[in-house]
Amino acid sequence: MKNTLPRQEAPGLIVNTINGMQWKLREQKPENFIMVIFYRGLHCPVCKKYLEELNTKIDKFRDKGVSVICVSGDSKERAEKTVADWDVDNLTIGYDLVSEDARKWDLYISEGVKDQEPDVFFEPGLFLIKPDFTLYAASIQSMPFARPKFDELLKAIDFVVEKDYPARGEA
Repeated sequence: MKNTLPRQEAPGLIVNTINGMQWKLREQKPENFIMVIFYRGLHCPVCKKYLEELNTKIDKFRDKGVSVICVSGDSKERAEKTVADWDVDNLTIGYDLVSEDARKWDLYISEGVKDQEPDVFFEPGLFLIKPDFTLYAASIQSMPFARPKFDELLKAIDFVVEKDYPARGEA
């Protein structure tokens, strides 16, 4: 049974962020969407490139009424190193997501196979959630590759908002 179905309430999410705040999904008040990006963590060069690209486009998402958070299972120390070493200064970075909560989002869980990888971490996912906290869209990967392209996502958001396009995949 999937936990993340379009048009159904998204799982809860509460994470600590690098800026010292606790981020709570149910307290967000976006104009159009909340975009939650789950990333593998500091060890992942694909995540670095992906979040650095998002960092250059974050204002475009905000202009379209989309609030964004990026979350990993990394410890506070590893998340702080991510912010220090990667060009992600415009992003809200959450950390310490546990496997139990990752499973609520139907994320794939991996065991580390290289020295620089944590013992356990989750694979990427991107979710668009409507202001009423129902899931609009989900992209979940079992590998670090083939993530949604931000430019395509920005165009899609324009389309779905303009056309009031319904969430799909609910059946």
